[in-house]
Amino acid sequence: MISLPSMLSIVIPTLNAAGALERSLPAVFSAGALPIEVIVADGGSIDGTAQVALEYGARLIEAAPGRGSQLAAGAEAATGEWLLFLHADTILARSWAETAAAFAADNGNRRRAAVFRFALDDDGGPARRMERLVAWRTRVLGLPYGDQGLLIGSDFYIDLGGFKPLPVMEDVDMIRRIGRRRLASLDVAAVTSAERFRRGGYLLRPLRNLVCLGLYFLGVPAPRIARIYAGVYAGVYAGVYARVYD
Repeated sequence: MISLPSMLSIVIPTLNAAGALERSLPAVFSAGALPIEVIVADGGSIDGTAQVALEYGARLIEAAPGRGSQLAAGAEAATGEWLLFLHADTILARSWAETAAAFAADNGNRRRAAVFRFALDDDGGPARRMERLVAWRTRVLGLPYGDQGLLIGSDFYIDLGGFKPLPVMEDVDMIRRIGRRRLASLDVAAVTSAERFRRGGYLLRPLRNLVCLGLYFLGVPAPRIARIYAGVYAGVYAGVYARVYD
């Protein structure tokens, strides 16, 4: 019998994500016997994000815009002994809660973290190739991105220093501090919207992300990468927080 954690805190950063939450929150709240709290850390939405979050029973907090800042704020507000960081447009498969509880119940995972299996809501061949590429990157390079979720004990998270208030690469920064050997992959699909690939291209968008990743590993400061991301690939964004929330 699985020993359930006393509380799992699920942190979801949002910016004008009402439609995405309508699709993802039902899966989040299908946790069954797993005790959860859901914290929506909003960065200044002007749509119905707040209303949707509250209607589903999530706790809504305001945070400085930027995914890194919002994730950090959500974690600070959390009360659970385990944390699950999740993107607003990611829908977890039905077995997610049981699998997460089993991982958390293993004392050997107290100083480890886990991510879910990346999947897209697109039936086309390019989507399957993208899923295989992400699986390879996760398995061989140990570099999952934030749209695969992140399950981590709160004590371990604190010891690592938590999410940094970075405008980009906040997920890669955290994964690097966790380390490849302390990262597990859970065989549960985290189905993410493919709209960003349909809009940005199944080739051009990954290339853009690869450029940003390369700049990060070369030591280019995250704010500068954000400006490059905005100016070269995404047009003009307001402020330094140029991260697209998808």
